[in-house]
This record gives sequence, structure tokens and C-alpha cells, in this order.
Amino acid sequence: MERRWLYVALVSLGCFELRLGHAEAAEQAPDTMEARVMACAPCHGAKGEGTNNAYFPRLAGKPAGYLANQLLAFHTGRRHYPPMNYLLEYLSEDYLKKIAGYFAAQRPPLPPPMTPVVSNEVLSRGESIVTHGDAAAGVPACSSCHGPHLTGMEPAIPGLLGLRASYISAQLGAWRYGTRTATAPDCMQIVAGHLTEEDVTAIAAFLASRPAPPDLSPAPEGSFILPFACGSEPQ
Repeated sequence: MERRWLYVALVSLGCFELRLGHAEAAEQAPDTMEARVMACAPCHGAKGEGTNNAYFPRLAGKPAGYLANQLLAFHTGRRHYPPMNYLLEYLSEDYLKKIAGYFAAQRPPLPPPMTPVVSNEVLSRGESIVTHGDAAAGVPACSSCHGPHLTGMEPAIPGLLGLRASYISAQLGAWRYGTRTATAPDCMQIVAGHLTEEDVTAIAAFLASRPAPPDLSPAPEGSFILPFACGSEPQ
């Protein structure tokens, strides 16, 4: 009789452990890049589409080389934002490239264009700089580097659509004052240094008001020649 109860107890214990093992397996998160980058979702959206916070940019669809450059800049401390510096400090460069590749492959739709809160004159000034530049001030057209549809170019020039005016303004200001830098020759710092505060406001308002083009993909590498050398772009 004692042996019989011992047998039942052992079988019951085995079944319990088996059920526990199944429960633990069911609760384990899938080991995919999509699951791993959920840490980015609160600020940038699950697919990198952006959130309601104007100062956290859209990542989706930007060239993988550009995204990798930015992640590496945060990783090394060259680009300063403590939450990003902390999150990326102990990740390898290879893993940063995998994160960049994931977001580069996403194609969620752009948010609706922002309604401009500036005058038509200011908006017209922004359009002029974006599409034609300002030769007298030494400012090339934004479209000469970021593409005629402003979707960027492979492998490392980002698109400018789907961003809020306040974010664009903040980044241009960071380039102007040297708090954001890139590999020399730092073309964005050079260009931004020739912009006035009024220019920055106008450019940001115009870009944020642009509708989505039919294809959000960056232009293929070599689609157009840059107006000057840029350290982040292979020559």
C-alpha cells in the first residue's frame, strides 16, 4: 500500500513539474527583434512610427546606415541624451546595426501633416530654402541632400517627413550650436551654421506640413550627387 501511494505521489509530482514547465514556456517572450525593440516603443512607437511626443522622432523607414550612425553616436556619448546614452551604453555595435536594420525595414504610414501655425510668408520662406536653398547665405537646398521627395538616400541620409516642427527646429538648433555633431566634414553643422532663427522656424514649419509621397523609401545610393562632401556619407 505504501509503495502504491509513493508511486501516485511521484506521478503527481511529475505531472505538476510538466505543467509548470509548460506554463513557464508559454510565458516566455518570443526571442525576436520585434520583441526586443519593445523597449523603444514608449518613445518611438512599436514600428518606429513615432508617438504624440513631438521631441521623439519617427525612426521607421530611415536608412539603416543613418540609424546605425545615430545609435552609435548615443552609444559612444558623441550625441548627448542621457536616457539613450544609458540604454545603449552596453550594447555591441553589431547589435546596434541589427536594431537599425529592423526600424529601417518598417513602413508604417506617416501621420497627418501638421497645420502650419506660421504666416504664409514664413511658410513660403521655408519652402524656398527646402527646394532651392539660399545661395547668398551659402545654404544648399534641403532637397539636394535629402532627395526631391525628402525621403533621404541610402545608405545614411535620413528622410525629413513625418517629423514635428518642434523636433526639426530643436535638431537644427543643436547643429547650429554644436551640441549635435557628426563625422567630419560635418555637413549639417556647416549648413545649419548659416541659418538664422527665422530660417529654422520657416524650414521646420514647411517640412512638418508636407504630405506623404506615394513611396516613403529612401532613394537608392548614388541617385543624386551631394552639393559637398559629408562625413556620414561614403564618397
